[in-house]
Amino acid sequence: MDTLTHAPVLARFGYAVSDQTRARVLLALADAPGYPSDLAHSLGVSRQSMSNHLTCLRGCGLVLAVPDGRRTRYELADARLGYAIRDFISVVLAIGDTACCAADETGMA
Repeated sequence: MDTLTHAPVLARFGYAVSDQTRARVLLALADAPGYPSDLAHSLGVSRQSMSNHLTCLRGCGLVLAVPDGRRTRYELADARLGYAIRDFISVVLAIGDTACCAADETGMA
């Protein structure tokens, strides 16, 4: 297994959270490990959609799939990621007239 640090980590994290559902999955997993069907239900997405998002998050190196009997549990690949996510969402951003995000994702017109 390769490990990444610094800019490549931020790039993968940025890609992962560029999708609102993946961001919500990471927030949920920051609280506790979860099973795909439970995550799909709590986030209001299909199981297939959840599977695709979890595959992406695994590919980014942010979550791990842990066999648990006949099921697979997902958890953050590094516990420090949970702390980082909680710290990150407490950041206050200074948004000017020109935004870098799509209006439909940020609620801006």
